Amino acid sequence: MSNDDLFKGYRGPGRELLERMGVAVWSDVEVTTDKGSFRGLILPRSETADDHHLVLKLDTGYNVGLDARVVTAMKSFGRHEAHYKIPEKDFPYDPAKPNVKLFGTGGTIASRLDYRTGAVIPAFSPGELYGSVPELADICNLKTEKLYAVFSENMGPEQYIGLAKAVAREIENGVDGILIGHGTDTMSHTAAILSFMVQDPPVPIVMVGSQRSSDRPSSDAALNLIHGTLTAATSDIAEVMVCMFGPTSDEYGLLHRGTRVRKMHSSYRSTFRTISDIPLALVDRKVVQPLRSDYRRRCPDRKVKLDAVYDDRATILYYYPGMKPDLVDGLIDKGYRGIVIAGTGLGHVNKPLYPALERAIAAGVHVFMTVQTLWGYTQMYVYDTGRDLMELGVVPAGNMLPEVAFMKLGWALAHSDDRDEVRRIMLTPVAGDITEREPPDAYLVLQGGLPEVDRFVKGHRM
Repeated sequence: MSNDDLFKGYRGPGRELLERMGVAVWSDVEVTTDKGSFRGLILPRSETADDHHLVLKLDTGYNVGLDARVVTAMKSFGRHEAHYKIPEKDFPYDPAKPNVKLFGTGGTIASRLDYRTGAVIPAFSPGELYGSVPELADICNLKTEKLYAVFSENMGPEQYIGLAKAVAREIENGVDGILIGHGTDTMSHTAAILSFMVQDPPVPIVMVGSQRSSDRPSSDAALNLIHGTLTAATSDIAEVMVCMFGPTSDEYGLLHRGTRVRKMHSSYRSTFRTISDIPLALVDRKVVQPLRSDYRRRCPDRKVKLDAVYDDRATILYYYPGMKPDLVDGLIDKGYRGIVIAGTGLGHVNKPLYPALERAIAAGVHVFMTVQTLWGYTQMYVYDTGRDLMELGVVPAGNMLPEVAFMKLGWALAHSDDRDEVRRIMLTPVAGDITEREPPDAYLVLQGGLPEVDRFVKGHRM
């Protein structure tokens, strides 16, 4: 075995330390530092990482980086080279079970870790998923198709249109449910645009992802996948939904309507929340329990309406105190045709922006107002500021979330540039993007442990 194989990815001080201590990658070691001792396996080092850290996989399953310059001793207990590959098994077919199609866009559902680069490699074929999450075979017959392999921040109009067309194709082919693996960071954006592009679906369309990758003991990937698959295969709710953890524990998941959902925490597993409404359903390993009755129901005879168009000359402007008009002027100069403003309070911006907004509207730019509070409605008639903005031509967008309004405006502009028609499209609810009222319990933050949440959940359980 070559030295490169013994010290995979290590160089500089890190490699010098391993050579001096007489240990190699995959050695089971106890490392003593000036901050304490650590026991675990020495993992290969990412080729793009720095040269002075060792990576140790602890017995807990977590990885820790140790600065080679503070290591005082190292004791080896042998070497156990690992090959991180998910076992692949033939996914069993049962004609009595529903058929689900899983599309991949690049989000991690089940995965293995590539220790050469430090990247998480998705496991995606039916055989890999069955080897990783065998419970899926108890739910359905699963077929997969990898559409894209991008981080969710790189999803854009091209991917939205391609995904919408692929979903509609499979629905027309008679699949019983759609599952979409997606990165969590922009999952709500994609859920919103799919709600506009794939209307009136006869079967569930379920977006699923994971906050923590499958190589971590606290990963939510497998359970989210089980919940999402169960929903796609058996649920009566035929809408675009996001399926992720409800509380931080693995007690249950929640199904969120695609136009009312938002990622609300950078790292919690229970990061997704339904805003200004309540979730569609609670889901566990065995059953999907609706929390409301006003959802679109499964209907195999219904034809899906595909409307996969998008104009990327729309943008979103998050207002802040002291914002200057040159930002709006720059958007006009660059040819943008639509602006969604996330305004303060009931939908406000400062007076210095008024002339720039007036110029934008005179130039044919469509300007819509949302609220950065997220919960609640634009009510621009209450104060002079709001009334003045409406006089300029700024249009209040009800209780559309800022990101949902942004996605809808790009979709609307692809249909028309006529002011009245764009306004009509934007203010006509398509999939719960604007609601007539906010339920009294819609402001609950569904994070397990709060007494009012416990009462709410118990009241809706069968």
